[in-house]
Amino acid sequence: MSNRKWNIGIAILFIVFSSLLLSFFLSTLRIKDLLQSILSSEISQKPPYHIVLISQEIDNPYWRSIERGAKDAAVEFGMELEYTGPFRINPTEQMKLLEKAIAAKADALLVQGLNDPQYIGLINKAISYGIPVLTIDTDAPNSRRLSYVGTNNFDAGKVMGELVAEAAGNHGQIAALIGNEQAPNQQLRLAGFREVISRYPELNLVEVRSSNISRLQASGETEELLQHYPQLNVMVGLSALDAIGIAEATERIRPKGLQIFAFDALDETLELIRSGIIHSTIVQQPYDMGNEAVSQLNDYLHGKELPVQHFTKISVQGQKPFVQENGETSP
Repeated sequence: MSNRKWNIGIAILFIVFSSLLLSFFLSTLRIKDLLQSILSSEISQKPPYHIVLISQEIDNPYWRSIERGAKDAAVEFGMELEYTGPFRINPTEQMKLLEKAIAAKADALLVQGLNDPQYIGLINKAISYGIPVLTIDTDAPNSRRLSYVGTNNFDAGKVMGELVAEAAGNHGQIAALIGNEQAPNQQLRLAGFREVISRYPELNLVEVRSSNISRLQASGETEELLQHYPQLNVMVGLSALDAIGIAEATERIRPKGLQIFAFDALDETLELIRSGIIHSTIVQQPYDMGNEAVSQLNDYLHGKELPVQHFTKISVQGQKPFVQENGETSP
């Protein structure tokens, strides 16, 4: 009888212990599910990767196209793109915006390269803070930027030189306008153009002037050049508004036999090509620049090594089609 009571007691204790153990196990599962729910909620609430794109001029159609490309890629990769820039071309304001983005601890920066030691210092500062920086449209090769995405401007200048040489029959007088004498992309285009023109002894680049990225100034400089060099055969504009300004001046002066060459595909430039006033224009791909820059950032975040330079395509719109394929210079 005593043994039976003992056995019953042990059985009851076993049942109680098992019930407690089961209850503990079920509670542990509930806690685990609750923690996973909390962690998932925290992860979902984490803000997306924040990229700041600083343009040369906020409402410039070219830079708006870069913005569209960058935003489309940002949506694809689940990132957030902030687009900003000065209302008018202002390198000092670009510098302030870069300082602000660094202070705000942006996750990554897409910036136009500027030939300014202080600006290069800011790019290097961002890199030292662990903020990836890519240059877009214009490079800053002396900085610590991770990569450049944009046109191979030296090669674009060479293409312009070949177009001019062929159209001019390898002889004649040429004048050129550039947007800004200090801008690296303009310097590279001019250098490539000069290299080709120098191969033709009867082609003479008589003068190069700056338009200060203003169609009004481009028009005024053109009038003066046509007065100084009445035998000009060719005028070349190496920034977007130059050829439009050249065309405006020629409407007033009406020189005979002058051929005009442009850069970029503004609507007005294309209309002037269709009307026969501009011979042809070199077309960049700003949308692709923005899209590819964000794609490169995504590669970097996934541990891929970026090329030092990623060149986007150029084409020629006008009397003779031309397409340059993508090119990269690897690290």
